[in-house]
Amino acid sequence: MVKNGKAGAEGMKIAVAGKGGVGKTTIAGTLARILAKEREVIAIDADPAMNLRFSLGIKENPRPISELKDLIAERTGANTELGSLGVFKLNPKVDDVLANYGVRSEGITLLVMGTVRKGGGGCTCPEHAFLRALLRHIFRRSEHVVMDCEAGIEHLGRGTARGVDIMLAVVEPSMSAVETAIRIKSLSSDIGISKFAVVFNKVPENRNSLNTLVRRISEENIVGCIPYDPALLKASIEGKPPFKASPAFVEHVKALKDEICDMLR
Repeated sequence: MVKNGKAGAEGMKIAVAGKGGVGKTTIAGTLARILAKEREVIAIDADPAMNLRFSLGIKENPRPISELKDLIAERTGANTELGSLGVFKLNPKVDDVLANYGVRSEGITLLVMGTVRKGGGGCTCPEHAFLRALLRHIFRRSEHVVMDCEAGIEHLGRGTARGVDIMLAVVEPSMSAVETAIRIKSLSSDIGISKFAVVFNKVPENRNSLNTLVRRISEENIVGCIPYDPALLKASIEGKPPFKASPAFVEHVKALKDEICDMLR
């Protein structure tokens, strides 16, 4: 754990993003399990696929927050006359959501954000207002937070991003995955996330092919290279969480966690 710094006092707030299929959710879930040995963790599934529970070893997802239509309407004022005019509370009550709608397992509380259908470009809807208020509240808490994002980091805006200590982009050895990471870095910077890191995942034994990809990313941003591990594919087929399937993979993610801690000192 980071000491004498923000992450040591308040818990690390880590957002994890990446192109589909790179192992983003596998790493996010395993990182959460490792951090839970230090202090309580809030794991946020903000990917529309809603698969983080598998990596955490949690049997069932809680109800997605975006589906709590009645609660969101009540808390944001969407069912009032002002709501009918498109005016909503931007700071609705959310401090009871974690306890009432999270699933807790071995030091981790899982929240699933769900999906929000946009009514038009740049719209602010009650669901977005509620989710962003919820994220702001969670990022102020003392627990570690690991947020599994989609590549577009849709649930983060300028207001909520202030609570994120670092954006971790997961990249497989492909140019498309690297290009996605570069876009994630740009988006993160645009909304105020100052720390950015990259971990290469599913790396083959012969790493010479990485040289071209590494040149596309500042080496100072690279915090780890995790080898391809067939045990993880087998675990995925069997529905087994990765932290129980491969001790070697867990050790690599522990090393990744230490590198993140160093960046946050």
